[in-house]
Amino acid sequence: MIFGRIVQYLLTPKLFRRVTVKDSNAVNSAPISAFGESRQILPNSRFSLARTMASSSNGLKTRTENRLALEKSPYLLQHAYNPVDWYPWGDEAFEKARKEDKLIFLSVGYSTCHWCHVMERETFENADIAKIMNEHFVNIKVDREERPDVDHMYMAYVQASSGSGGWPMSVWLTPDLLPVYGGTYYPPEDHESGMPGFRTLLKVLQTQWRENRSKFTVAGERVAELLRQAAQMEGRAAAAAASAAMASGGADPTAAAAQVPPECAERCLRAFAHEFEAEFGGFGYAPKFPQAPVLDFLLHEYARAPASDAGRRALAMVTHTLRAMARGGIRDHIGEGFARYSTDREWHVPHFEKMLYDQGQLAGVYSAAFLAAREPLFAEVARGILAYVERDLSHADGGFFSAEDADSVPPAAADHEHAERREGAFYVWTHDEVRELLAAPASCPEAAGADAPLAELFCRRYDVRAGGNVRRAQDPHGELTGRNVLRLTPPGAGEGADEPSPAERAALREARDRLFAARQRRPRPRLDHKIITAWNGLMISGFARAGEALGEPALVARAEKAARFVRKHLFSDADCRLRRSVYRAPDGGVAHSPTPIPGFLSDYAFLVRGLLDLYEASLNGEWLTWAEQLQDAQDELFWDEEGGGYYTTAPGDASILFRSKEESDGAEPSANGISSQNLLRLWTLTEREELRPRARRVLAAFHTRLARVAHVLPSMCTTARLLREGPVSVVVSGRAGDPATAALLAAVRARLLPGRVLALADGESPLHERREQLRRMAERPARAYVCRRRACSLPVADPDALARLLDAGAAGDEAGGPPGSPCAGPGDA
Repeated sequence: MIFGRIVQYLLTPKLFRRVTVKDSNAVNSAPISAFGESRQILPNSRFSLARTMASSSNGLKTRTENRLALEKSPYLLQHAYNPVDWYPWGDEAFEKARKEDKLIFLSVGYSTCHWCHVMERETFENADIAKIMNEHFVNIKVDREERPDVDHMYMAYVQASSGSGGWPMSVWLTPDLLPVYGGTYYPPEDHESGMPGFRTLLKVLQTQWRENRSKFTVAGERVAELLRQAAQMEGRAAAAAASAAMASGGADPTAAAAQVPPECAERCLRAFAHEFEAEFGGFGYAPKFPQAPVLDFLLHEYARAPASDAGRRALAMVTHTLRAMARGGIRDHIGEGFARYSTDREWHVPHFEKMLYDQGQLAGVYSAAFLAAREPLFAEVARGILAYVERDLSHADGGFFSAEDADSVPPAAADHEHAERREGAFYVWTHDEVRELLAAPASCPEAAGADAPLAELFCRRYDVRAGGNVRRAQDPHGELTGRNVLRLTPPGAGEGADEPSPAERAALREARDRLFAARQRRPRPRLDHKIITAWNGLMISGFARAGEALGEPALVARAEKAARFVRKHLFSDADCRLRRSVYRAPDGGVAHSPTPIPGFLSDYAFLVRGLLDLYEASLNGEWLTWAEQLQDAQDELFWDEEGGGYYTTAPGDASILFRSKEESDGAEPSANGISSQNLLRLWTLTEREELRPRARRVLAAFHTRLARVAHVLPSMCTTARLLREGPVSVVVSGRAGDPATAALLAAVRARLLPGRVLALADGESPLHERREQLRRMAERPARAYVCRRRACSLPVADPDALARLLDAGAAGDEAGGPPGSPCAGPGDA
């Protein structure tokens, strides 16, 4: 029965009808090597499958290395001793498939993926299954974080053909890389639910390839063409709209193409208000993700009109969500930082992996929320995130590592080296462990007034129970039985929910320190030491935004250290191109892949954003100059001149079936959305007139989706607001070290201003070469010049007066902004 269903699935035309109803949200594409390198076929002398580890004295079997042992990705290295004859993505594998006329099995995952680990243990370490794979298929492993282009391209196929997707992703390809069958996790053997086992799939696919090859090939070609058409559809619609506008008398093709749905931000806001989960915050029910791009959009909606009902509602959604997350188990209350998502609506039991991109975005969101609401909790959480990243995700030279795994060896395991890893083992506690570690009373003098023994106080405040606090439904594999995921008891939830006294706070701080010290002795989760340019850009933003909002120069300095790392190790001055990633070397240095992967759109867009945030936080013109250079390189590599918007990859990689664009915000923001904001900020700072129309064309490229489903593009909806209303542009004149200049800058940085762009006219800025007014300002004493909605204030010298001006402007935004003299544009002062 299972055999028949698979064959029918492979060959039925229904698959193609499914593909046509899907858009290209999940599709991305391919890179060209900015460093002039491509993967070459490995010579026989370089690698032999017979390389083995020596047998150890304890009698363990000799393990054979496969080709992945030559790679640098931690995920690929995790599979280097599988009996599967794995290849990395590249010409060697493709040539072998063509020469031997075999299907390719493509497995895509990432190092912190729990179900990737499960499938490895169950299937890829099974010698019998590996034998079938090696005999009948060419097997390729891909780290989706190294090659998002490969991941997105085939994930589009999996989602279109099955209606869902995820990791590990399993796809079978023809030797010409056309997909013919795919899914996600498969058990090794047929499941009673009717799910085919991996062994069965291998046998069926191998038979069908031998007996129905022509149908396989036709099916693959048709699927690829339909996906290619879907990827191109939006751009063609934008180009057609521009042509129609020109034919009807439009003034210029750029303006004609820039028809952005005027109410997309309002629709986006209404959608989030509808999806908001009022009891525990967030949007939707379970699982719940932090959705930082949504929170950023809502904070902008508040900042542009804080006195309006819509603005107040937007802020309430943000603050309620951030409080609930800060109290929930998704936050690591002992070591800080946030897990990737919560499996329940209460933010209680997380999927325990910690991703760098979440830390960077959430540090910025909590810092901005602190400016908006002035809640000390938000500043505390932001500092905690950054302390975690500095301690556990930082290379000694300044770059940031990618992630920590969800799984680790249970502390009680007798043999840590060979024990099976369990999800959350590093993070959870039994009631007895907590009581034993906190049996001694608090020693710090500030805790002297606490009204309960330390263990009792902590258990009450952090919901630690004798039988564990995880419901069975939240723990289907029983890995958390009898254990506690720490969470702060929410206000109004009964005993222990009142706010702690100062003495209790001191006691709880000491309790957390003790638990932290004990936890450091446990086996740690695996670290993914990949250093990804895009995610480092997000983290640079996080440090820079927090440093500004919290008034802590050390955080800005840390962002500068990271930026210098990226410039040294991930950037080529010769051609102004970025690499995707480097790695921590065994000696603690920096290792490069044998075939460096060129940067994708997200690497450029997120780094440009980070550098612009860093420029405004430090006012060091070095970062602005580099951001502008990278933006120009991005435009050259990724811009679609015909349809507008940016392709995810540069041209030139023959292994990628089609180039596509990604517009939706998800766990990471949309690179097109962030690019549209970067273009506006650079236009405001540099007065390069071609940048603002280009930002409009980015949005115009996705006008259909902005009109129909604006809530999946919140970053672009923010850009739409800024295009219509303009950013708040502030120029401060005076020397950076002058106390009067510093006081004006502090007044600006203490406020959340919509789309704020800050520049310093100090006689040294790179902007002086192109903006005469800035050169004149630099000759004057400390003054602030504020432009909002194309109207500029008179210069202000007093910080209190500047604060009143900025606050009054925000209060008046719904009515059109404060009075002022007309100016030529937001870039003028």
